[in-house]
Amino acid sequence: MTTVPAPPVAMTGATRFLAAVRKEPVDRTPVWFMRQAGRCLAAYRELRETYDILTITRTPELCAQVTLMPVDEFGVDAAVLYADIMLPLFGMGVPFSIDPGIGPIIHAPLRDSASVRALRIVEPEEATPDLFDAIRLIRRDLDGRTAVLGFAGAPFTVASYLIEGRPTKDFARSKALMYGQPALWHELMETLTEVTIRYLRAQVKAGVQAVQLFDSWVGALGAREYSEYVLPYVRRIFSGVAGTVPTIHFATSTAHMLEAMAGAGSSAVSVDWRLPLDRAWSRIGDLAIQGNLDPTICLAPWEVVEREAGRVLAEAGGRPGHIFNLGHGVLADTPSDTLRRLVDLVHERTAVGV
Repeated sequence: MTTVPAPPVAMTGATRFLAAVRKEPVDRTPVWFMRQAGRCLAAYRELRETYDILTITRTPELCAQVTLMPVDEFGVDAAVLYADIMLPLFGMGVPFSIDPGIGPIIHAPLRDSASVRALRIVEPEEATPDLFDAIRLIRRDLDGRTAVLGFAGAPFTVASYLIEGRPTKDFARSKALMYGQPALWHELMETLTEVTIRYLRAQVKAGVQAVQLFDSWVGALGAREYSEYVLPYVRRIFSGVAGTVPTIHFATSTAHMLEAMAGAGSSAVSVDWRLPLDRAWSRIGDLAIQGNLDPTICLAPWEVVEREAGRVLAEAGGRPGHIFNLGHGVLADTPSDTLRRLVDLVHERTAVGV
């Protein structure tokens, strides 16, 4: 029988998170939450009374301040950048805004070959220099106690905003372009892929210790369409940052394409609550797994949160490579105290020797 080496007696949040995503032994299961730096925090709501979202993301000191809020408030093991998947559009020459009640708004949606060919590919340091300054500030302030997690939007999800012009439920225009003008679709995906690889590499150079690729809406596609129109580009992105930092592949409503996602080249796959964690893990193979508590559970009484978090941990079974997270982002009405108690619960229940 092979004996798994014991982890160090005590690990920092950074070493714990990075070990888990590499499927190495940890002293307890690491925890972080998507959208952990947001409206569930009173200090963030207060800041938003003065600054809009894009101003915060483009002001290094403010970006660092908000990114660090959940580290101090909840004790999470990873600090995810306070940014938006739309930021690379600044360098691509695409005017956009973010409506807090709606989401990203593209002022001139891409609907023809001329608009796709007008997209620029510039060095990310030229397009979003403030973000990389913020990363350096965050690394300095954390001083190794918590991992710094960067991210980017995956080509399909970014393309859906560019084509639709705003969030959508049916992705009708995006699918129509994909099916009806495949050459134009692939041209758009090529451009977005190149921009994304450069953007993630620049984040790594600035100091992020892991990156997550958000393909939030790709579950709208069938498995065949995903493999033909999306997967080759996702593979290129993970290949483009391979050997730099660990990578996480995130999407929702993708139980029908989980094996294909697992073959895209990431270190870990993030799964939502629609598939039990143990069943999902058996399907992705020898990868780390992230998830997968339903975010709405955090709106329920604490005894419900405690029970359901325990179920997720039981499904993980103490196997190396589990990163506890929600299946999607923290909801705005989530009590901050619930998230704080949830981090403590996961850490306490998974502590080695306890």
